[in-house]
Amino acid sequence: MYYEDRYPIGQQNFKILREEDAFYVDKTAFIEKMVRSKSKYYFLARPRRFGKSLFLSTLEYFFKGERDLFKGLHIDSIEYDWTEYPVLRLDLNTDKYAEPGILDGVVERLFRKWEEKYEVDVKDSDISQRFATIIEAAHKKTGKQVVILVDEYDKPLVGNLNKEDNFEHYRAKLASIYSNFKSSSEHIKIVFLTGVSRFSKLSVFSDLNNLNDISFDNKYADICGITEKELIDNFREGIESLAAKKNISFEDACGLLKTNYDGYRFAEEGSDIYNPWSVLNCLSKSMIANYWSMTGGASVIAECLHNIDADLEDVLNTQCDLLSLVGLDLRNADPLALLYQTGYLTIKDYDSHTDIVTLGIPNNEVRDDLSRVLLPLYVKIKRGTVEGKIRDLISSMNMGKPDKFMKTLEAFFAGISYEMKMENENNFQNAVYVLLTLIGANAKVEERTSEGRMDLTIETRNFIYIVELKFDGTARQALDQINERHYARKFHTDGRHIFKIGASFSSKTRTIEDFIIEEDTKE
Repeated sequence: MYYEDRYPIGQQNFKILREEDAFYVDKTAFIEKMVRSKSKYYFLARPRRFGKSLFLSTLEYFFKGERDLFKGLHIDSIEYDWTEYPVLRLDLNTDKYAEPGILDGVVERLFRKWEEKYEVDVKDSDISQRFATIIEAAHKKTGKQVVILVDEYDKPLVGNLNKEDNFEHYRAKLASIYSNFKSSSEHIKIVFLTGVSRFSKLSVFSDLNNLNDISFDNKYADICGITEKELIDNFREGIESLAAKKNISFEDACGLLKTNYDGYRFAEEGSDIYNPWSVLNCLSKSMIANYWSMTGGASVIAECLHNIDADLEDVLNTQCDLLSLVGLDLRNADPLALLYQTGYLTIKDYDSHTDIVTLGIPNNEVRDDLSRVLLPLYVKIKRGTVEGKIRDLISSMNMGKPDKFMKTLEAFFAGISYEMKMENENNFQNAVYVLLTLIGANAKVEERTSEGRMDLTIETRNFIYIVELKFDGTARQALDQINERHYARKFHTDGRHIFKIGASFSSKTRTIEDFIIEEDTKE
């Protein structure tokens, strides 16, 4: 088998993966933690395409007792009797649930298969009662308690975040199925549910008050995704191939993988995690691209953020306590929880003294995806495309062309949506900040100096831009303020070239009306 053929792109069946000698990052140490634990009900939330389905499949074959599949893996080295248990796997990741009733078809196909296998005489059409009968029958026929695995428990809910009627229909239907986890407890050995989100103030799990949510648990922080050590240990040849194709060093290839696909963190003490879907695709093709973005999802999130009128500057650069990230409430959606749980924000830092986490965009791939779907909601380019103007902004900043940078910025705000609040200077600064943050610029708002606060600073590898924005003022007033308060002095020991830019913004025309550029002489 060629090396490139061993990447299991889209393969989520552990048995097939092992039998075909595909690459597998050993996560079975987490199974040992589970079997040593006294917990019975587990819940794990992770973003889409993060390996949740593969971990469930690994659990499935472990509890089926198929030890041969685990040879050479961690779990094969521990003392365990490898008893075979009946496994019921409810996979809800098979449809989009665009209309009510689709879940009935998905469940019906599974229930019929289980009812035939465990010789159930179907006497009740109620979906909850049928599931209870199946669980009891599986226990009685095999003499072993049942293992229940639910893949993407929330898929019908996430797909209907902006459709309240559909959302409520599926919430009620799922609640009736999941209620059996408690009522049939005597027949159950373990339940493991995965999903993207943890919904609060919903009765999906109302009866299950002993659910062990391991989503933020330090012991399980690396259960999905790829750590840096796992990347190097398992994919060295792939990284070398990427380096050779791009004619760069191994270390530089690692750097590309890190800036594009790393940066996720799922607990206070968790490791930095790489997106497994993107890493596997990248190494298989030896090409950097936005693979996770191609799988969709951001448009639903963008629509939800727009509907709740989220303050993007606050959302993209914020701190909060961990509890703020745990639950989602459809009727009062918290944009932080929404973006964190779906993978568009992640934990960047944790202060153990205050129990406060700092959130940020994980990596370049996610930043590009957010800019692609969010910017068109807030700015309307009259000529050309948003993508084209973003390229112009980035290239002009990096090449030290402040005049082109400001003219491109003008193009963005010439078509700014009237839904974006522009009543004062602070809102305009925030709008510019959001734009620059989403395109990956190293921008800071209201940075302190000994003589005041700079409205906006932008730093690139070779250039520093100091921008003062006057709301309904003049560009000359703005530039004079930079000079009078000696804002550039802060950077005089820096070797980079400094540009000072004074700009005026009109509340009536909602555009940048004028700007003046001056190069700093560091005198």
